Amino acid sequence: MFLPAAIDIALPLEDPILKFMLIMAIVLGAPLLLNRLKIPYLLGLIIAGAVIGPNGFNLVLRDSSIILSGTAGLLYIMFLSGLDMDMNDFRRNGWRSAVFGLYTFTVPMLFGIVAGYYILGYPFYSSVLLAGLFASQTLIAYPIVSRLGITRDKAVTIAVGGTIITDILALMVLTVVVGLSTGRTDSGFWYRFGASVVACVAAILVLFPIFGRWFFKRCSDSVSQYVFVLVMVFLGAYLAQLAGLEPIIGAFLAGLAMNRLIPGTSPLMNRIEFVGNAIFIPFFLIGVGMLIDYRAFFKSWETIEVSAVMIVMVTAAKYLAACLTQKTFRLSRDQRTLLFGLSSAHVAATLAAVMVGYNVVLGHTPDGEPIRLLNEAVLNGTILMILATCTVSTFASQRGAHNIAIKGQQGGTGERGTGEHVLIPVSRQEKIAELVGLSIALTKQKYRSLYALNVIDNQTDDPELKKHAQGLLDTAVKAAAAADIHMHSLLRYDVNIVNAIVSAVRERNITDLVLGMHVSTPGPNLQIPGIPGAATTAALGKTLQAVLAQCSVTTFIYHSAQPFPTIKRHLVAVPRKAELEAGFQAWLLRIRHLAHDTGAQLIFHAPAKTLEHLRGRRRRKDIAQYVVCEENWENPAALLPQLRKDDCLWVVMSRRDRISYQAGMNRIPAYLDEQLPDRSFVLVYPVQAGHAEQQGIFNMNLG
Repeated sequence: MFLPAAIDIALPLEDPILKFMLIMAIVLGAPLLLNRLKIPYLLGLIIAGAVIGPNGFNLVLRDSSIILSGTAGLLYIMFLSGLDMDMNDFRRNGWRSAVFGLYTFTVPMLFGIVAGYYILGYPFYSSVLLAGLFASQTLIAYPIVSRLGITRDKAVTIAVGGTIITDILALMVLTVVVGLSTGRTDSGFWYRFGASVVACVAAILVLFPIFGRWFFKRCSDSVSQYVFVLVMVFLGAYLAQLAGLEPIIGAFLAGLAMNRLIPGTSPLMNRIEFVGNAIFIPFFLIGVGMLIDYRAFFKSWETIEVSAVMIVMVTAAKYLAACLTQKTFRLSRDQRTLLFGLSSAHVAATLAAVMVGYNVVLGHTPDGEPIRLLNEAVLNGTILMILATCTVSTFASQRGAHNIAIKGQQGGTGERGTGEHVLIPVSRQEKIAELVGLSIALTKQKYRSLYALNVIDNQTDDPELKKHAQGLLDTAVKAAAAADIHMHSLLRYDVNIVNAIVSAVRERNITDLVLGMHVSTPGPNLQIPGIPGAATTAALGKTLQAVLAQCSVTTFIYHSAQPFPTIKRHLVAVPRKAELEAGFQAWLLRIRHLAHDTGAQLIFHAPAKTLEHLRGRRRRKDIAQYVVCEENWENPAALLPQLRKDDCLWVVMSRRDRISYQAGMNRIPAYLDEQLPDRSFVLVYPVQAGHAEQQGIFNMNLG
């Protein structure tokens, strides 16, 4: 007979099951309680950590397991901030981040030296190191920005880039001050430090994308992909640590390096954000709360004085830096508030610096007491400063981000009247994930509705056929669900596939069709009965030709040769007079959105007059390239641009007898199918006036 084990509930909790259950209960219950009290979720987790920690009710110790999970959470925040950055915008606004980084470093440094040397009376080196504490900052409020979907706002991009700059400079100050105060610096110090930093940055930004693209091409398993990403995060952090930098710098650089390989709407990105927000980041915030000791207020008057000076001076310095940035770049009030909120929290680099300063002993008093570079009052004051700045940061960030998000929604209303309804006919198991991925990348989340369609002959009663069809639809639904997107499944009985697609297009008000390329079979060209002039080729097949003839919606025929996120460049070949077609703006918006979402380079090849219209339709943030080319559709080899490895070719086609139709277009599908079997390409058939209006299905507001 088995007897139950003795129950040990002595405090602090030692049972790992109880500890983990308690922390998960806090993560689960905090939003429900704090929403009623109007307290930001992040601040609530910090307060919860203070309550259950060793300085509160002593329910849980800040042991190695909490420190490990918290370290992972901090690296996760920095990695996500690099992963979420709009690289095109960062390239354009990198100098803005540099200016803000200098503002938010220089102003707090000046305030810190004044506070330490003139107000608190500390030695010069101690004052400079205290100023370094003021300058450093942690993006603790970044999850608020991420949840509200404004990670690509200019203020966020500036804040993230500026944080890296100011943290690097602050940690360099720490390294130099400790070296000077202890006499460890020599003539070769700067050469060694500079070389190690350059080597670290080059290794992460150059080698990580190469390894990532190689791995994602060869591995489609979702678990392995996620584990690979974690390895990259911690490898980047460790390389930075070896170079003498804080690990958070390496995690951020790893995010930048993997940015183009993990699109924001991909299933992998959804998994990364889900695990981080559910596990790692809450552990970090609760661990920060465990450091807070409310009894520090009552230990000595010096602690209260130092804490008050630190909190007031650092808050004023960060706010002044945000104001200077606002005036310099003409940001809005809400952007200034968000910039201040993101830059005002002090956790990671601040803790590292104060612990290093506290552990540096410069000598001893006659009584044998150690003389530290930073004394115990600064250590306790830093803990209280962390609590105060995290509070200010969460409230300010939530206010600024909320207002920006609301204004963005108001400014976006009416952009498209009908939304984006995408139909994906599925027939081959191995191509479903790529078709779903393309559909997601082409469309905007707040407008899209996705439909997967499979057709069964209405003369068939075979239950196995129905089971197979339902399995294909389930695969499509799961592929979309992995990216946290709902997919409608449509199982239809009809006389043929074409009729089912046409009916679904009309019934569901479909705006876009995404189809897989026909599997080529040898044989002569055939004619489709009842459709004059619709000569089919082995490359397209009878079904695709019939769909193109009867459905005048924007249609994408996709030949996938490698995972979509691994594409480096999208080359778009556009025929003359394409701008005169009714669907010109529709396909252009789709391709530009895809390039922006994946971060890949976009290059248009078109005649000069058409390029003028393409440039005229570009947005303010558009950085696409435009190349003038002479048309020769009779010779596809001369017409199409030279492809490199990891390129995807887009060819804008036309249905027969429409404005931009060229006779040589008949040869394009067969040519691509034969000459580019190992390259990805997409045939784009825009909405075209005439046939669509007769059917009554061309009714889209493209904005």
